[in-house]
Amino acid sequence: MDIAGTSEWGTVSALAETFDDLGLRRLFADDAGRVERLSFSVGDLLVDLSKHRVTEEVLVALVALAQRAGLDRRVQSMMQGERINSTEDRAVLHTALRAPAGTVIEVDGDLGGRVDVVAAVHSMRKRMAVFCERVRDGDWVGDTGAPIETVVNIGIGGSDLGPSMAYEALAAYRDERLRCRFVSNVDSSDLVTALSDLDPATTLFVVASKTFTTSETLANAVSARRWLTDALGDDAVARHFVAVSTNRAAVTEFGIDAANMFEMWDWVGGRYSLDSAIGLSLMAAVGPERFEEMLSGMRIIDEHFAAEPLSGNVPVLAGLIAVWYRTFCGLPTRAVLPYSQALRRFTTYLQQLDMESNGKRVRLDGEPVDYQTGPIVWGEPGTNGQHSFHQLLHQGTTVVPCDFIVFANPDSGDSDEATGAEATRHHELLAANCLAQAEALAFGRTAEEVAVSGIDPGLAPHRTFPGNRPSTTIMAPRLTPSVLGQLIAFYEHQTLTQGVVWGINPFDQWGVELGKSLAAAIAPELGAPEPPTLAHDPSTNALITRYRELTGRSGGPGA
Repeated sequence: MDIAGTSEWGTVSALAETFDDLGLRRLFADDAGRVERLSFSVGDLLVDLSKHRVTEEVLVALVALAQRAGLDRRVQSMMQGERINSTEDRAVLHTALRAPAGTVIEVDGDLGGRVDVVAAVHSMRKRMAVFCERVRDGDWVGDTGAPIETVVNIGIGGSDLGPSMAYEALAAYRDERLRCRFVSNVDSSDLVTALSDLDPATTLFVVASKTFTTSETLANAVSARRWLTDALGDDAVARHFVAVSTNRAAVTEFGIDAANMFEMWDWVGGRYSLDSAIGLSLMAAVGPERFEEMLSGMRIIDEHFAAEPLSGNVPVLAGLIAVWYRTFCGLPTRAVLPYSQALRRFTTYLQQLDMESNGKRVRLDGEPVDYQTGPIVWGEPGTNGQHSFHQLLHQGTTVVPCDFIVFANPDSGDSDEATGAEATRHHELLAANCLAQAEALAFGRTAEEVAVSGIDPGLAPHRTFPGNRPSTTIMAPRLTPSVLGQLIAFYEHQTLTQGVVWGINPFDQWGVELGKSLAAAIAPELGAPEPPTLAHDPSTNALITRYRELTGRSGGPGA
């Protein structure tokens, strides 16, 4: 179905023509119950949508559009294990990774018949828990008999962004004896920096790659293996390397004992995989119990998303508002601004979740879309961002919808009364800045208000804030493992909502492939004595030639 040809789409388009007239000052003045009606509690999250430039009429029209797009059916199909990833003919079952024991969700097995994925998930997680407890207790020892002190996760994309983000977010819950490091960039300095002060005898590597063919991950893994074996010998690999993958043959060929491979499944997309064995490093850091708390938080949002009618479904409403801004109102970007240093990598994590999922230009049927999809997601933790890009948010010519995330209590307390009081003072200043930014963006400061304040009239235009800049505020009591899980699932389901309305597939990522295949062709040419092939364009050939000159491979200036 071409959703843009439906009457529901036409209704929303017509409403968007009045977007410039949707002033937040007026919307609040005319509607005393707006905050109560547009504030929602789900799990530990309070989600305030009242500062968005939408009316009840707009929301009703957006919900009708989602119904016409079949969002209800798509959600149920996903939960039941149907192959909704049509371009790869796969089920999409990240929600099964946190389903409670006893739930039955079946998919076609590799050897025929139907397989209960939830039973397989819980079996794998028990293996993970046993392994992680051994590492945490010092029972899993390296080749010299020394306990592991550092876990180095080697992955990229979803095999890095989720675990590294959550490791930072849950710093207050980590084992003090065990530290983790994350290596993703094929730039050798990433690995060298991570290993610079480590002892091979107390280092464990987790090579996380769904296919075990990702070039960047394998390059780093090979170098890490060499670093280890140069110090401890080839036999040490079995005690210092484990893998997370679907490819047992490739793992074994690399030299990792298949008994130390933790399985993934093709129905888990990389950017949705933190709660699978990809989270092994995180589980080692925070422990199986805290890991389970994170999963329980995800499950709270999953159950709400699957059961709540669209009109009161919080991830659905947030996702539909995002569609409203991107597709109908012409706003190209979205800022996610966590007022928590612990969530400093959360926006980076969401960039992959949102932009890899919905950065698509063709519908499920292969026809090109004729509307805007996939906003550019960006941001920085507060209050740092206030002193860099918030100027543009407040007074720039581009309206940027923002998500503010804030907690009522500091990430970690302190038993010392004086230190705890100091942390509280800092946190209250942090929270005050968050609430103030959302208020200032929404309501601004008029020229009349500037004049009353006694500002020099010549400076009044510079001190006037237009306001009417929309935002969501998400507040929770504290950043716990459960709350982190709730936030992750909240954004996952917004992403699906947007993709369904746009009629695209949010679960493939073919756009990643072309550059990778071209890089595989270019890499050997950078060091070859022969001129670059004519298969490249003139610019690329010239750059390859110049690179070889600068590295001395062709007798040029670098020789």
